[in-house]
Amino acid sequence: MPSKRITLLLSLLTVVAVLLAACPAPAAPAGEAPAQTGAQTGAEQPAAEAPSEGPIEIEYWQYNFAARVDAMNQLIELFEAENPDIKVIHNADIPYDDFRDKIAASVPAGVGPDVVTLFYGWQVAWIDAGYLVPLPEDAFPPSMVAEEFSPMVQASFVDGTLFTLPTAVRTLALFYNKDLMEQAGLDPENPPKTLAELEEQAVQCTKMDANGNYEIMGFPVSMGGQAHHWFREVLLRQFGQQPYSDDYRKVLWNASDAGYAAWHELLKFQTELKTGDATLFDGDPNFFLNGRACFHIDGSFRLGTIASQAPDLNFGVIELPEYNGVKSTFGSYWTHGITKKAAADPRRMEAAVKFLQFITSPEAGSLWVKIVGELPAQLSAANDPELLADPKLGAFAAGLPYAHATFFVDESKDRQALIDAYDAVVLTGADPDQELDFAVQTVQELLDEFWASR
Repeated sequence: MPSKRITLLLSLLTVVAVLLAACPAPAAPAGEAPAQTGAQTGAEQPAAEAPSEGPIEIEYWQYNFAARVDAMNQLIELFEAENPDIKVIHNADIPYDDFRDKIAASVPAGVGPDVVTLFYGWQVAWIDAGYLVPLPEDAFPPSMVAEEFSPMVQASFVDGTLFTLPTAVRTLALFYNKDLMEQAGLDPENPPKTLAELEEQAVQCTKMDANGNYEIMGFPVSMGGQAHHWFREVLLRQFGQQPYSDDYRKVLWNASDAGYAAWHELLKFQTELKTGDATLFDGDPNFFLNGRACFHIDGSFRLGTIASQAPDLNFGVIELPEYNGVKSTFGSYWTHGITKKAAADPRRMEAAVKFLQFITSPEAGSLWVKIVGELPAQLSAANDPELLADPKLGAFAAGLPYAHATFFVDESKDRQALIDAYDAVVLTGADPDQELDFAVQTVQELLDEFWASR
């Protein structure tokens, strides 16, 4: 996810502008159903001092996404029933593209949300900007997080301090089109379980016309989609190369022959096996939704897209293929943090902590998966036999114990470095090893700059 640093000066200037001008309500993003939130509030108005007695109001912010808003509205209703002395104002009218700017315009001035949702890859920037405060250890002990949450949630610790916790998490799995497999003479009940089987079945499933144009793609590698994650956290580990040093100060993609071998494996599908081109058929994920690709790597959040846009697609989902006996997958999540606005008032902070504990409970995770389709972050909920047996969600849930969440200084630049390296090889015939070296150099410079200031 992209990350934008907003300087404190710019933030304060923006706040002044916002307070002086009556901004119109932001429009819902295209393709998303209008979402009903709780009672609205003047988001940029200075926070009223919490009364010493009686019910207290806190604000929760997230960007506008209908399923998330619906799930959170239900959680807030349940929370308020258990905590009648706390009223939660749910602000979810902000489009995704404006969300970080709105946070930058409000939190530095001590207004806006008390509890806020953010992508885990934004944490470092938001902490450096002073938006978030550490979660109190007595309410959120590190040992509890280690024992009860998916291992990927360790990414919520920054410099050893816990700043956020999620309700739900995501993993990657392999989607497969049953009809296309059957047409290619493959058994749709036996999708690829190993990397060798993926290569073999992807080749068999690929169909070209007499001019060499793709009619059906076996397995297009989409670097603009999830393939860059597949390389970092799956292929590298399966080939025997750790992607980063333990302290995340060094990029290790090219630190051994195994790293280069993983890179060549990624490239192999398009350059040697010729199983697809992810830019065709309206690109990722439409090539799969349109029934033009046999295999596709994606997250559980894609299930909702398929349900709404390709309800007749006959597909299945299986864990990512293993190699060398190693299973791995990439994990990510939207998470919740407490802002300095809440921390400035003891009563507001106490209410924010209670609310955060509630929306990160196993019960909240179970409700979330039914409405949003993302997996519970709490292992007890994620290990629910009913969830593991689900023909679609089960593959994602099975990956939770071995999922890895990458530490990103700047996810967009990190991703772009790999996209540029991949494109240079497949489009211009550049040397694969040199392009990987250049990508490593680019991302290493990001890490060096980040750690130099800490």
